[in-house]
Amino acid sequence: AAGAMRATASPRPRQLALSTVRMAAGAPPLSILVNGLPGAMGREIAASCLRRGLALAPLGLTGDSAAGPTEVTVDDMRGGVPVSVKLYPSRDRDTLAAELAQLYPEPGSLVCIDFTLPAAVNSNAEWYSAHGLPFVMGTTGGDREALLAGVAEAGTPCVIAPNMAKQIVALQAALRRMADDFPGSFEGYTLRVVESHQSSKVDTSGTAKALSASLAALASDSSWGDERIEKVRDVAEQVAGGGTTHRGVSPVPEAALGGHAFHTYSLESTDGNVEFQFRHNVLGRSVYAEGSIDAAVFLADQVGAGSEQRVFDMVDVLRAGAMWMPRGGHMRTAADWREESRRPSASVKQRASQLAVQNVCPLKLCSELP
Repeated sequence: AAGAMRATASPRPRQLALSTVRMAAGAPPLSILVNGLPGAMGREIAASCLRRGLALAPLGLTGDSAAGPTEVTVDDMRGGVPVSVKLYPSRDRDTLAAELAQLYPEPGSLVCIDFTLPAAVNSNAEWYSAHGLPFVMGTTGGDREALLAGVAEAGTPCVIAPNMAKQIVALQAALRRMADDFPGSFEGYTLRVVESHQSSKVDTSGTAKALSASLAALASDSSWGDERIEKVRDVAEQVAGGGTTHRGVSPVPEAALGGHAFHTYSLESTDGNVEFQFRHNVLGRSVYAEGSIDAAVFLADQVGAGSEQRVFDMVDVLRAGAMWMPRGGHMRTAADWREESRRPSASVKQRASQLAVQNVCPLKLCSELP
């Protein structure tokens, strides 16, 4: 029955699916404000936004460099119509806030996505909070404790996570659960973490910090600290990788040196006879951009629904099923899964309705189909 359900699914054009779902739910049109242009990650997010059929705000926040551009043109990276974005330096961000208040007065109609610099994390979050701007914080670094405390006190709707790639977030959540359920199961094993990113990434990966904390709990390593994470930025080391030992990062293709995330986590027994490894190797930035848009749509829906919870992470996004899933060249939302689930039988229709009300991940529904 599950196979039959998928076979009868009606493919939807990428450019229409998201806006159709939001309009059907009575939500206001959503615009995305990208803070981080003209950087590579900012461009990738803008492209993903346009591919999804979302409106890209014609304004954005950038650094205070006198040599920086005042306007940037972006497109969907697939030959689509280009869009111009006026850039405001940080010193003029209050002027930007005033314009945004006029352009997007309805709650849930604008979400900011921040991929700037670690030094700007806390001040940008304070600015979002001061002007009631919901935001997705994809920038790592900064004072994370102060960041979370500040937005909690201000009640600012936000998604804050060290990694926006939903597959890596799922791995992170699984390891966290494993550490909670089986602490010390790798006691006596030595943990080693090596991460490689493009040379422009100055801070240690937030994802590496999060995953290594769970692995350290599994190993009962109370002495573990982020300073033990090995950060590879030298091109020669990146291209060579771990060599025959396979204990460093995987070799990075030269074409990806300007944009990659290669991580290796290893747990080795005291005698060296047993080793467990976890690796995630990402080329380019699109997986993070797609996840960031997922988070923005999720956050807009939470704001529109008047959610009492204000601070979320990507695990919350995963649990809500608020992701687009590629299938046959098209992207599908959780709402699409629920719509399709109503077709096989009356009993499944009833169960789908129950799950939708409970906001249960649609993957649970698929597991219950006959």
